[in-house]
Amino acid sequence: MPELIAPTVLLHSAWTEAHDEWGPGPHEDGFGLEPSDEVGSPAGFAAWVARLTRESDPAGTGRAGCTYRWIVEDGRVLGGIALRHGSDGSVPRFGHIGYGIRPSARRRGLATWALGRMLDEARALGPDRLLIVCAADNLASARTIERHGGVLEGVRDTGHGPARHYWIMLRPVPGDR
Repeated sequence: MPELIAPTVLLHSAWTEAHDEWGPGPHEDGFGLEPSDEVGSPAGFAAWVARLTRESDPAGTGRAGCTYRWIVEDGRVLGGIALRHGSDGSVPRFGHIGYGIRPSARRRGLATWALGRMLDEARALGPDRLLIVCAADNLASARTIERHGGVLEGVRDTGHGPARHYWIMLRPVPGDR
């Protein structure tokens, strides 16, 4: 049974295996990996996990913050999901939630499951709605978002190509039935 856990140095080899499976190219959504992060060595990996932990505590960063979770099953890292708190400048481009599932773990419903759990965490933070963005040609992700009530606002160019912009309501809007 999969679980969402906070990033941990204890899963360095399992995370590296998942990271290697993605191969070169765009980063894996949901992991908060920056081009400057050096995750190959134990020290670099520990520094990256420490940064993710700091960012998950908005009081500790002076910024809006971001909650990171890894999707783990039987000691294997299957993916990652991130919830951006607030509405900083990255939200219009990337949305409040970003996620990615390693190629060998796709088509199992893990993204749908993880998004549902992260929406529960978002409700606890209090926003009425969340923006979720996916590449315009990523129909699997679009279906995942729509399964959770995502309403397509439109398709826009984010600087990384066209992307679908969805809103998910977390609380009823006054006057709606």
